[in-house]
Amino acid sequence: MLLENKQVAIIGGGPGGLTLAKVLQLKGVNVKVYERDLTKDVRVQGATLDLHYDSGLKAIENAGLSEAFKKAYRPGAEKGRVVDQYGNIVYDEHINASDKSFDNELFRPEIDRGDLRDILLESLKPDTVVWNCHLVTLSQIGNRWKLEFKNGSMAVADIVIGADGANSKVRSVITSVKPFYADITIFQGNVEDAQIKAPTIHTLLKGGKIYVHSGGKYLHVSAKGDGSIDFYVSIPMHENWVKNSGIDFTDRSQLIAWYQKEFAGWGSIWFELFKNVSLPLLIRPQYCVPLDQTWEAHSTITLLGDAAHIMPPSGEGVNLAMLDALELSECLTSGDFKNVQVAIAAYEKQMQVRGLAEAQASLEMVQWMHGEGAMEKMIQLFSEMPS
Repeated sequence: MLLENKQVAIIGGGPGGLTLAKVLQLKGVNVKVYERDLTKDVRVQGATLDLHYDSGLKAIENAGLSEAFKKAYRPGAEKGRVVDQYGNIVYDEHINASDKSFDNELFRPEIDRGDLRDILLESLKPDTVVWNCHLVTLSQIGNRWKLEFKNGSMAVADIVIGADGANSKVRSVITSVKPFYADITIFQGNVEDAQIKAPTIHTLLKGGKIYVHSGGKYLHVSAKGDGSIDFYVSIPMHENWVKNSGIDFTDRSQLIAWYQKEFAGWGSIWFELFKNVSLPLLIRPQYCVPLDQTWEAHSTITLLGDAAHIMPPSGEGVNLAMLDALELSECLTSGDFKNVQVAIAAYEKQMQVRGLAEAQASLEMVQWMHGEGAMEKMIQLFSEMPS
């Protein structure tokens, strides 16, 4: 096996990095995951995720974690409601009976990101993940890589995989091609104890999702298993608008003043979100890889997930990352390639084709989701989906 007696370092402990660690360990590979978080419980792990039959769920199955996933996912949480800016329901998936199950290619079961991470973490060998390791520099020493972390520690590895997201440090070693701003910025927040703090929206959610399109804005709200709700609003704006606005989004009074101006003409229901959101609000300008990006495969280093093909949200991000992890592990352990560089090249070829096609689709989605007729387009998409 190409990785026999090799030490593999995965930078980043998100779903993609942890999936890769798991499937490599099943093949007997020595692997460490270096994660910048201080501990596994240091922060809330984002919103909900829906896994797809031929990508995320395929990786879960190959990792031997299907039963654990079935115990943790939230039945019905994938159902959504298209709602107008006043809070009126205009399309409701909850009224449609569904007989989809895990053997149905159209089934997209929903799970909280934190629960998925826990499943993956608990499946790994003890001490696989090294916490508080924020990568600062990596450099080659002979045939190996030296990793230096912000906490002053160091590590050495034979193979490095960058699963470190949109601001990947590993990516800069592999390519100078930089993502470009996708013309939208996302404002993301979480409301704890939603049944008490945001009761109207909690009821409207019905344990699932809400989609609102109005005036060029897109609001997405999702229920979580811990009783909180996650939301984000996507708004077309200049890349540096937030920095140049002079608004302190960590100050609730300034946040509410911005909301009242930005959402003038919307119904009062949405005020529950901004009045009760836990601060600071996350502000995330959205970037996308150039659709013609390419690089020559390296012999001992590669990328997966957002580090390789960052794009605006399309519902595919975590699924692409987990499929990347599965296919990379197969290339590195199959015995079909004469050396690691050839194996990496084979993986990157299919990863790039898949990732760039989805990046194109995500940019097209950005256009229609913020354009005229977006709500009608969303309803049409839901209506065309088999129940």
